[in-house]
Amino acid sequence: MSDECTSTRKGDGMSDAPSMRELLGDDAPSNWGRWGADDELGALNFLGTKEVLGGIGEVKSGDVFTLQIHMGRKEAPGDPLWPSRSGIDRRNTLDESSWDGEDAPQFPGGLHYADDTATLFLQGSTQYDALGHVWYDGKLWNGYDARSTVGSMDKASVLPIAEKGVVGRGILIDMARHRGKDWLGAGETFDHNDLEAAAAAQGVTIEPHDILVIRTGWLKYWYSLDDTTEFYTDFCEPGLTYSRELVEWFRNREIPNLVTDTIANEVTTDPASGVALPLHCALMRNLGVALTEIAWLEDLADACAADNRWTFLYTAAPLKVVGGTGAPVNPVVIR
Repeated sequence: MSDECTSTRKGDGMSDAPSMRELLGDDAPSNWGRWGADDELGALNFLGTKEVLGGIGEVKSGDVFTLQIHMGRKEAPGDPLWPSRSGIDRRNTLDESSWDGEDAPQFPGGLHYADDTATLFLQGSTQYDALGHVWYDGKLWNGYDARSTVGSMDKASVLPIAEKGVVGRGILIDMARHRGKDWLGAGETFDHNDLEAAAAAQGVTIEPHDILVIRTGWLKYWYSLDDTTEFYTDFCEPGLTYSRELVEWFRNREIPNLVTDTIANEVTTDPASGVALPLHCALMRNLGVALTEIAWLEDLADACAADNRWTFLYTAAPLKVVGGTGAPVNPVVIR
């Protein structure tokens, strides 16, 4: 597949790109209405009791892996972020220095304590997108009006995902290891055929309702850097690339959740059309597939490769942010 990517910078050929509707088609595969006119969970509806118990059945050794990256890392290169976002700003409001002055707070018994506050992008760490996070033609997931996002997400926010929780059989497809690399290159693409080939090489099958976890090694690359200038120059991550066949593959396998170790889950700009993030629209907006981004997969991948077990119990619950376009999450995987 290609390892090149059209620049996303304004003025670099963007006017030549087709509209999202032109790319995806008037008859784009859709799950709108499948779970009723009021649905805000989309493909996560596929995760029922059977899928939960199936995920539990994958637990063999009891090893636990947490997939969230550190928030507020001070050492270079800091936290990986979408270019327009900034990392968490965490500050103490109380600590031992608060008792240095005469006006220090006093409590019966004389306890001291620390407290802090934080300002953060809700999608500035490992996180779930709300189904209504991205749209085109004025319509969100399930046909909701895009005006419902003004001020707060009244429809298809991250809250329904957070209240349900995500539990099922996860399957790791290690594309970087399959291609014999520590990490894929900038703009390097793969599709459903590549996923199937990697799964076959690992000796596993991607089953309907599997939570699909894909490792590119991109976060390993990020944390190897001292200077992120090159990372963000003509910013273009590796990842899945759009085709009608790939979208139909996701629909036919009823994939509820796509989890990757990249900032945007897909190659940043489609190399064929020049359209930015078309799979956000084709998978999330149209099919209702939940997207989980910036997941730390290195430790999990090493464990899977060591004993050749690539399936596990995947659990996650983003923060219950009312009206949120996304929310931080620390997925827990048990093998």
